Amino acid sequence: MSRIGKNPVVIPAGVTVEVANGIITVKGKGGQLTQEFSDVTVTVEDGQVLVERSSDHKDERAKHGLYRSLINNMIIGVSEGFTKSLELVGVGYRASNQGQKLDLALGFSHNIVLEVASEVVVETISEKGKNPIVKLTSFDKQLLGQVAAKIRGFRKPEPYKGKGVKFVGEVLRRKAGKSA
Repeated sequence: MSRIGKNPVVIPAGVTVEVANGIITVKGKGGQLTQEFSDVTVTVEDGQVLVERSSDHKDERAKHGLYRSLINNMIIGVSEGFTKSLELVGVGYRASNQGQKLDLALGFSHNIVLEVASEVVVETISEKGKNPIVKLTSFDKQLLGQVAAKIRGFRKPEPYKGKGVKFVGEVLRRKAGKSA
């Protein structure tokens, strides 16, 4: 039995969960999320969501814990939300935003302008003497991770000086330069 899949997901106050025709819908103060599911049975009872499988078939075993985690992330997202912060390390690296447009200066000949999805709230923090920080907040964990990975992909941190876009708290593997 999947150790993750067999744990029930507790539904907090203010969140409604509906299951119909292989689609689960979670509504809360943060927003509304839907997820299709297959090969497992999802039931809502006594303020909990239970994910069960009918057999030990490989596909059902694989999806048991997956759908439980996805449902848990949906419930946490609409009730509390998720946040990711990216740090721009490098001389002259800057970030600014106007609404959903994120303007990044990452050492290229041109600025990168990214139109961020409306579900993700963008905030830039620039303090003198510190690296600029881009703070992303959303109720959709998957979309938040995609946007953060796209921003990080513009200039990944390099192993010699550590310049680039990295997650706050990310530990980089550093290399020694050439020794003469």
